[in-house]
Amino acid sequence: MHEPRVTPHPVAEQGPDPSTARRMLLLATIGFALCFWAWALLSPLAVTLREELGLSSFEQSLVVATPVIVGSLGRIPVGALTDKLGARLMFPAVSALTILPVLFLAFFGDSLTALLVGGFFLGIGGTAFAVGVPFVNTWHPPAQRGAALGIFGMGTGGTAIAAFTTLQLSDAFGRPAPFVLVAVLLALYAVAAWSLLRPPPGPGGHAGGGNWLGAAVRTLAQPVAIKLALLYAISFGGFVAFSVYLPTYLVNNFGMATGAASLRTAGFVVVSVLARPVGGWLCDRLPKTTVLSGLLVATGLLAGLAALVGGGNVDLGLEPVGTIAFLGMAAGLGAAAGAVFALVAALVEPSRVGSVTGVVGAAGGLGGFVPPLLMGVIYDAYGSYTAGLLALAVVAVAGGLYTVVGFRTELADHH
Repeated sequence: MHEPRVTPHPVAEQGPDPSTARRMLLLATIGFALCFWAWALLSPLAVTLREELGLSSFEQSLVVATPVIVGSLGRIPVGALTDKLGARLMFPAVSALTILPVLFLAFFGDSLTALLVGGFFLGIGGTAFAVGVPFVNTWHPPAQRGAALGIFGMGTGGTAIAAFTTLQLSDAFGRPAPFVLVAVLLALYAVAAWSLLRPPPGPGGHAGGGNWLGAAVRTLAQPVAIKLALLYAISFGGFVAFSVYLPTYLVNNFGMATGAASLRTAGFVVVSVLARPVGGWLCDRLPKTTVLSGLLVATGLLAGLAALVGGGNVDLGLEPVGTIAFLGMAAGLGAAAGAVFALVAALVEPSRVGSVTGVVGAAGGLGGFVPPLLMGVIYDAYGSYTAGLLALAVVAVAGGLYTVVGFRTELADHH
């Protein structure tokens, strides 16, 4: 007799259904993009707010950097909570909570204090990253995780949407318009996420037990998490820094109109976003550390070229050298950020990806918090951004060289 074999856990053995995995990836990416759109709402208005409120360059930088630091540090508890509670609960929660500061800024963001308070809580939107990475990771087999996480990372394009639309909507319909639009979209997504998101099959898809704070602390003590965090601080931190500060840089350094500067910034963000899945895709096919190292070194060299644009004794001009340098940096930073999370997927077991993502993602956001403040201080002191761009060049090249040697132990253990 040939009785059919009964499998105790057929779904776990068969793995994720590819069509469902693609649908979950799409839903997670949309949610991430909407939350990042909210997170970046203040940046396109920075120059306008400075003129209206009489802010210094440092105060202007602080306004756009405050959501970044809160959204970054918030990823640590949110990543650990996602490991414990699951993305089906955390995605709607983060989306719904982000609505409150968005509406506060829409109707009460008319002073420096109000902008800092609203910006502080606007940082909640930035924590969505730590929800989506473990969710997407467990929905895909190891050979596809680099590309899948790269596609999810395209949700950072929410900053490009903010750059393209915020000033235009404000000019056409009044200052609250872009904020109200985002609040409505976040509310719709929170309902859709609760209704449509499904936990991944297998043990990696179930919420974990234990104390989330303890999980976060244990993650901070792991060398591999700290190494990955350092490299993400350079790659994604560089992307965040330019996405929030490039409009100010272009206006101050080249006298560009605010609207034109915002559109240029949107172009930078789009290039970086499109490059992110390329970094993950390359890491699925080539040695991951080689890919990441090459991308960081190339970015550093381009940052050195950008430092010569519009500053110092050599002025190569924004067209075409500056444009090539900044778009090349955008591609390098985006692809490098995708490569970092391909390494996360390769070196971290699925049940801990949320906690590690929280730490790594926090470092990336913090890497984006410091440069805008530093650039504001440098410009106030010297009337030039050259020193800041040179610092990025040195740090990126150093990070690329470290990547070559820094993961030998982990990669040996993994194999």
